[in-house]
Amino acid sequence: MSVVLKGRSLLTLLDYTEEEIRFLLDFAKKLKEENRRGELHQRFAGKTLALLFEKRSTRTRCAFETAFGEEGGHPVFLSTQDIQLGAKESLEDTARVLGRMFSAIQYRGFKQSTAETLAEYSGVPVYNGLTDSFHPTQALADIMTLEESFGSPRGKTLCFVGDGRNNVARSLTVICSKLGINFTIITPGALSPDPALLEICKPLAAASGALLRVTGDLAAVKGAEAIYTDVWASMGEEDKKEERRRLLSPYQVNQALMDRTGRKDSIFLHCLPAIKGEEVSADVIDGERSRAWDEAENRKHTIKALMLATLGGETGPCDSQRLLL
Repeated sequence: MSVVLKGRSLLTLLDYTEEEIRFLLDFAKKLKEENRRGELHQRFAGKTLALLFEKRSTRTRCAFETAFGEEGGHPVFLSTQDIQLGAKESLEDTARVLGRMFSAIQYRGFKQSTAETLAEYSGVPVYNGLTDSFHPTQALADIMTLEESFGSPRGKTLCFVGDGRNNVARSLTVICSKLGINFTIITPGALSPDPALLEICKPLAAASGALLRVTGDLAAVKGAEAIYTDVWASMGEEDKKEERRRLLSPYQVNQALMDRTGRKDSIFLHCLPAIKGEEVSADVIDGERSRAWDEAENRKHTIKALMLATLGGETGPCDSQRLLL
Protein backbone atom coordinates (compact mmCIF):
# COMPACT_ATOMS: atom_id res chain seq x y z
CA MET A 1 0.00 0.00 0.00
CA SER A 2 1.49 3.33 -1.07
CA VAL A 3 1.49 6.64 0.76
CA VAL A 4 -0.39 9.20 -1.33
CA LEU A 5 0.60 12.79 -0.60
CA LYS A 6 -0.06 14.51 -3.93
CA GLY A 7 -2.08 17.69 -3.45
CA ARG A 8 -1.77 17.61 0.36
CA SER A 9 -1.07 20.66 2.50
CA LEU A 10 1.05 20.56 5.65
CA LEU A 11 -0.57 22.81 8.24
CA THR A 12 0.16 20.66 11.29
CA LEU A 13 1.61 17.19 11.68
CA LEU A 14 -1.59 16.19 13.44
CA ASP A 15 -2.95 15.77 9.90
CA TYR A 16 -0.25 13.24 8.92
CA THR A 17 -0.06 9.60 9.93
CA GLU A 18 3.03 7.95 11.37
CA GLU A 19 3.57 6.21 8.02
CA GLU A 20 3.35 9.49 6.11
CA ILE A 21 5.78 11.23 8.46
CA ARG A 22 8.12 8.25 8.26
CA PHE A 23 8.04 8.41 4.46
CA LEU A 24 8.95 12.12 4.42
CA LEU A 25 11.90 11.53 6.77
CA ASP A 26 13.23 8.59 4.73
CA PHE A 27 12.74 10.52 1.51
CA ALA A 28 14.63 13.51 2.95
CA LYS A 29 17.58 11.26 3.75
CA LYS A 30 17.70 10.07 0.14
CA LEU A 31 17.58 13.66 -1.09
CA LYS A 32 20.42 14.64 1.24
CA GLU A 33 22.53 11.78 -0.11
CA GLU A 34 21.68 12.90 -3.63
CA ASN A 35 22.78 16.43 -2.73
CA ARG A 36 26.07 15.13 -1.33
CA ARG A 37 26.73 13.36 -4.63
CA GLY A 38 26.21 16.61 -6.51
CA GLU A 39 23.26 15.32 -8.50
CA LEU A 40 21.14 17.94 -10.25
CA HIS A 41 17.50 17.50 -11.24
CA GLN A 42 14.69 19.66 -12.60
CA ARG A 43 11.69 18.06 -10.91
CA PHE A 44 9.96 21.39 -10.30
CA ALA A 45 10.48 22.70 -13.86
CA GLY A 46 7.44 24.73 -14.87
CA LYS A 47 6.16 24.98 -11.28
CA THR A 48 5.87 28.09 -9.11
CA LEU A 49 5.88 28.63 -5.35
CA ALA A 50 4.44 31.65 -3.52
CA LEU A 51 6.39 32.43 -0.34
CA LEU A 52 4.21 34.54 1.98
CA PHE A 53 6.10 36.02 4.91
CA GLU A 54 4.62 38.04 7.76
CA LYS A 55 7.55 37.06 9.99
CA ARG A 56 11.20 37.33 8.97
CA SER A 57 13.25 34.18 8.53
CA THR A 58 16.69 32.94 7.54
CA ARG A 59 16.34 29.17 7.48
CA THR A 60 12.71 28.89 6.37
CA ARG A 61 13.07 31.30 3.47
CA CYS A 62 16.42 29.93 2.33
CA ALA A 63 15.29 26.31 2.66
CA PHE A 64 12.15 26.80 0.58
CA GLU A 65 13.84 29.01 -2.05
CA THR A 66 16.89 26.82 -2.59
CA ALA A 67 14.95 23.54 -2.46
CA PHE A 68 12.48 24.78 -5.05
CA GLY A 69 14.93 26.71 -7.24
CA GLU A 70 17.52 23.93 -7.46
CA GLU A 71 14.83 21.71 -8.89
CA GLY A 72 14.06 24.18 -11.68
CA GLY A 73 11.01 25.78 -10.05
CA HIS A 74 10.36 29.49 -9.64
CA PRO A 75 9.88 30.68 -6.04
CA VAL A 76 8.39 34.17 -5.55
CA PHE A 77 8.94 35.94 -2.22
CA LEU A 78 5.97 38.05 -1.08
CA SER A 79 6.04 40.04 2.16
CA THR A 80 3.18 42.04 3.65
CA GLN A 81 4.65 45.03 1.82
CA ASP A 82 4.19 43.27 -1.51
CA ILE A 83 0.65 41.87 -1.43
CA GLN A 84 -2.64 42.14 0.43
CA LEU A 85 -3.06 39.68 3.29
CA GLY A 86 -6.51 40.58 4.53
CA ALA A 87 -5.91 44.33 4.07
CA LYS A 88 -7.60 45.80 0.98
CA GLU A 89 -9.00 42.45 -0.07
CA SER A 90 -10.14 39.48 1.94
CA LEU A 91 -7.73 36.67 2.74
CA GLU A 92 -10.08 34.31 0.90
CA ASP A 93 -9.78 36.39 -2.29
CA THR A 94 -5.99 36.52 -2.02
CA ALA A 95 -5.97 32.73 -1.66
CA ARG A 96 -8.17 32.30 -4.72
CA VAL A 97 -5.87 34.48 -6.84
CA LEU A 98 -2.64 32.84 -5.66
CA GLY A 99 -4.11 29.39 -6.23
CA ARG A 100 -4.72 30.23 -9.88
CA MET A 101 -1.14 31.48 -10.41
CA PHE A 102 1.03 29.23 -8.25
CA SER A 103 1.57 25.50 -7.86
CA ALA A 104 1.88 25.79 -4.09
CA ILE A 105 2.00 28.34 -1.27
CA GLN A 106 4.24 28.62 1.78
CA TYR A 107 2.97 30.79 4.64
CA ARG A 108 5.03 32.02 7.59
CA GLY A 109 3.21 34.31 9.97
CA PHE A 110 1.13 34.69 13.07
CA LYS A 111 -2.28 33.01 12.94
CA GLN A 112 -2.78 29.32 12.28
CA SER A 113 -6.19 30.27 10.90
CA THR A 114 -4.48 32.21 8.09
CA ALA A 115 -2.68 29.06 6.89
CA GLU A 116 -5.94 27.13 7.13
CA THR A 117 -7.83 29.74 5.09
CA LEU A 118 -5.14 29.77 2.42
CA ALA A 119 -5.40 25.98 2.14
CA GLU A 120 -9.20 26.03 2.03
CA TYR A 121 -9.58 28.66 -0.70
CA SER A 122 -6.44 28.35 -2.86
CA GLY A 123 -6.94 24.82 -4.15
CA VAL A 124 -3.17 24.14 -4.06
CA PRO A 125 -0.88 22.66 -1.36
CA VAL A 126 -0.12 25.11 1.45
CA TYR A 127 2.93 24.61 3.67
CA ASN A 128 3.08 26.03 7.19
CA GLY A 129 6.52 27.62 7.48
CA LEU A 130 5.65 28.74 11.04
CA THR A 131 2.64 30.11 12.87
CA ASP A 132 2.16 30.99 16.51
CA SER A 133 0.65 27.52 16.97
CA PHE A 134 2.85 25.11 14.98
CA HIS A 135 6.18 24.79 13.15
CA PRO A 136 5.84 21.40 11.39
CA THR A 137 8.68 21.71 8.88
CA GLN A 138 11.06 22.45 11.75
CA ALA A 139 9.93 19.33 13.61
CA LEU A 140 10.66 17.17 10.55
CA ALA A 141 14.22 18.53 10.42
CA ASP A 142 14.61 18.04 14.18
CA ILE A 143 13.74 14.35 14.05
CA MET A 144 15.86 13.80 10.94
CA THR A 145 18.81 15.23 12.90
CA LEU A 146 18.07 13.04 15.91
CA GLU A 147 18.04 9.99 13.62
CA GLU A 148 21.40 10.92 12.10
CA SER A 149 22.96 10.55 15.55
CA PHE A 150 20.98 7.65 17.01
CA GLY A 151 19.25 5.74 14.21
CA SER A 152 15.60 4.85 14.77
CA PRO A 153 14.10 7.44 17.12
CA ARG A 154 11.55 5.04 18.65
CA GLY A 155 12.19 4.76 22.36
CA LYS A 156 14.72 7.60 22.39
CA THR A 157 14.23 10.55 24.75
CA LEU A 158 14.10 14.18 23.67
CA CYS A 159 13.84 16.94 26.29
CA PHE A 160 12.64 20.43 25.43
CA VAL A 161 13.83 22.98 28.00
CA GLY A 162 12.22 26.42 27.98
CA ASP A 163 8.83 27.88 27.05
CA GLY A 164 6.57 24.85 26.96
CA ARG A 165 3.84 26.69 25.07
CA ASN A 166 5.77 27.79 21.99
CA ASN A 167 5.23 26.52 18.45
CA VAL A 168 8.35 24.35 18.36
CA ALA A 169 7.48 22.59 21.62
CA ARG A 170 3.94 22.04 20.33
CA SER A 171 5.10 20.52 17.04
CA LEU A 172 7.62 18.31 18.82
CA THR A 173 4.84 17.08 21.11
CA VAL A 174 2.90 15.98 18.03
CA ILE A 175 5.69 14.33 16.07
CA CYS A 176 7.16 12.54 19.09
CA SER A 177 3.72 11.22 20.03
CA LYS A 178 3.25 9.83 16.53
CA LEU A 179 6.73 8.28 16.17
CA GLY A 180 7.13 6.68 19.59
CA ILE A 181 9.72 9.16 20.88
CA ASN A 182 9.73 9.86 24.61
CA PHE A 183 9.23 13.61 24.95
CA THR A 184 9.70 15.67 28.10
CA ILE A 185 8.90 19.37 28.37
CA ILE A 186 10.87 20.98 31.20
CA THR A 187 9.36 24.38 31.92
CA PRO A 188 8.19 26.59 34.79
CA GLY A 189 4.53 26.20 35.70
CA ALA A 190 3.60 29.60 34.26
CA LEU A 191 4.73 28.41 30.82
CA SER A 192 3.19 24.94 30.86
CA PRO A 193 2.01 23.59 27.50
CA ASP A 194 -1.54 23.78 26.22
CA PRO A 195 -3.60 21.11 28.05
CA ALA A 196 -5.87 20.70 25.01
CA LEU A 197 -2.95 19.71 22.79
CA LEU A 198 -1.67 17.28 25.41
CA GLU A 199 -5.09 15.63 25.54
CA ILE A 200 -5.04 15.22 21.75
CA CYS A 201 -1.54 13.72 21.84
CA LYS A 202 -1.98 11.35 24.78
CA PRO A 203 -3.81 8.64 22.78
CA LEU A 204 -1.32 9.06 19.92
CA ALA A 205 1.53 8.52 22.36
CA ALA A 206 -0.21 5.52 23.90
CA ALA A 207 -0.59 3.96 20.46
CA SER A 208 3.07 4.50 19.51
CA GLY A 209 4.56 3.71 22.91
CA ALA A 210 5.85 7.25 23.51
CA LEU A 211 6.04 8.71 27.01
CA LEU A 212 4.95 12.34 27.37
CA ARG A 213 5.98 14.29 30.46
CA VAL A 214 5.74 17.89 31.65
CA THR A 215 7.83 18.94 34.61
CA GLY A 216 9.71 21.86 36.11
CA ASP A 217 12.51 19.63 37.36
CA LEU A 218 15.76 19.84 35.37
CA ALA A 219 16.74 16.42 36.73
CA ALA A 220 14.35 15.02 34.12
CA VAL A 221 17.09 15.32 31.47
CA LYS A 222 18.77 12.23 32.95
CA GLY A 223 19.26 9.60 30.24
CA ALA A 224 18.08 11.86 27.41
CA GLU A 225 19.62 11.43 23.98
CA ALA A 226 18.90 15.06 23.09
CA ILE A 227 18.24 18.39 24.80
CA TYR A 228 16.42 21.05 22.80
CA THR A 229 15.78 24.71 23.51
CA ASP A 230 14.48 27.82 21.75
CA VAL A 231 14.59 31.57 22.35
CA TRP A 232 12.75 32.70 25.45
CA ALA A 233 10.58 35.27 23.66
CA SER A 234 9.33 34.39 20.18
CA MET A 235 8.84 36.91 17.38
CA GLY A 236 5.96 39.19 18.33
CA GLU A 237 6.61 38.72 22.07
CA GLU A 238 9.39 41.28 22.42
CA ASP A 239 7.46 43.07 25.19
CA LYS A 240 7.68 39.92 27.32
CA LYS A 241 11.47 39.58 27.23
CA GLU A 242 12.15 40.68 30.80
CA GLU A 243 9.40 38.51 32.24
CA ARG A 244 10.66 35.50 30.26
CA ARG A 245 14.23 36.15 31.34
CA ARG A 246 13.10 36.08 34.97
CA LEU A 247 11.13 32.86 34.52
CA LEU A 248 13.56 30.98 32.30
CA SER A 249 17.04 31.99 33.47
CA PRO A 250 17.23 28.88 35.69
CA TYR A 251 16.44 26.80 32.57
CA GLN A 252 19.43 27.81 30.47
CA VAL A 253 20.97 24.89 28.59
CA ASN A 254 24.64 24.95 29.61
CA GLN A 255 27.36 22.38 29.98
CA ALA A 256 26.27 21.55 33.52
CA LEU A 257 22.78 20.66 32.26
CA MET A 258 24.17 18.64 29.35
CA ASP A 259 26.28 16.69 31.85
CA ARG A 260 23.14 15.87 33.86
CA THR A 261 21.97 13.52 31.10
CA GLY A 262 24.67 11.12 32.29
CA ARG A 263 25.46 10.34 28.64
CA LYS A 264 28.57 11.39 26.78
CA ASP A 265 26.74 11.07 23.44
CA SER A 266 23.79 13.36 24.24
CA ILE A 267 23.31 16.04 21.58
CA PHE A 268 22.07 19.62 21.67
CA LEU A 269 19.36 20.89 19.31
CA HIS A 270 18.12 24.41 18.59
CA CYS A 271 15.81 25.66 15.82
CA LEU A 272 17.76 28.97 15.58
CA PRO A 273 18.29 31.88 15.73
CA ALA A 274 19.89 31.52 19.15
CA ILE A 275 20.71 34.18 21.71
CA LYS A 276 23.95 32.87 23.12
CA GLY A 277 24.21 33.49 26.84
CA GLU A 278 20.45 33.38 27.34
CA GLU A 279 18.61 30.13 26.51
CA VAL A 280 21.91 28.39 25.69
CA SER A 281 25.52 29.00 26.61
CA ALA A 282 27.97 29.64 23.79
CA ASP A 283 30.14 26.64 24.70
CA VAL A 284 27.19 24.28 24.22
CA ILE A 285 25.78 25.56 20.93
CA ASP A 286 29.27 25.99 19.48
CA GLY A 287 30.55 22.77 21.01
CA GLU A 288 31.08 19.28 19.64
CA ARG A 289 27.73 18.00 20.93
CA SER A 290 25.74 20.65 19.10
CA ARG A 291 23.80 19.53 16.04
CA ALA A 292 22.15 22.91 15.45
CA TRP A 293 23.92 23.44 12.11
CA ASP A 294 23.03 19.96 10.80
CA GLU A 295 19.48 20.71 11.92
CA ALA A 296 19.47 23.96 9.95
CA GLU A 297 20.67 22.19 6.79
CA ASN A 298 18.08 19.48 7.26
CA ARG A 299 15.32 22.09 6.97
CA LYS A 300 16.17 22.16 3.26
CA HIS A 301 16.12 18.41 2.71
CA THR A 302 12.89 17.78 4.63
CA ILE A 303 11.16 20.70 2.91
CA LYS A 304 12.28 19.44 -0.50
CA ALA A 305 10.95 15.99 0.38
CA LEU A 306 7.62 17.52 1.41
CA MET A 307 7.26 19.54 -1.78
CA LEU A 308 8.32 16.71 -4.10
CA ALA A 309 5.88 14.36 -2.43
CA THR A 310 2.93 16.76 -2.47
CA LEU A 311 3.58 18.14 -5.96
CA GLY A 312 5.12 15.08 -7.59
CA GLY A 313 2.53 12.33 -7.38
CA GLU A 314 1.92 9.06 -5.58
CA THR A 315 4.83 7.79 -3.51
CA GLY A 316 5.34 5.25 -0.79
CA PRO A 317 7.72 2.81 0.88
CA CYS A 318 7.58 0.46 -2.12
CA ASP A 319 8.04 3.01 -4.88
CA SER A 320 9.74 6.01 -3.28
CA GLN A 321 12.72 5.68 -5.59
CA ARG A 322 10.56 6.75 -8.52
CA LEU A 323 10.73 10.40 -7.48
CA LEU A 324 14.51 10.18 -7.46
CA LEU A 325 14.80 9.12 -11.08
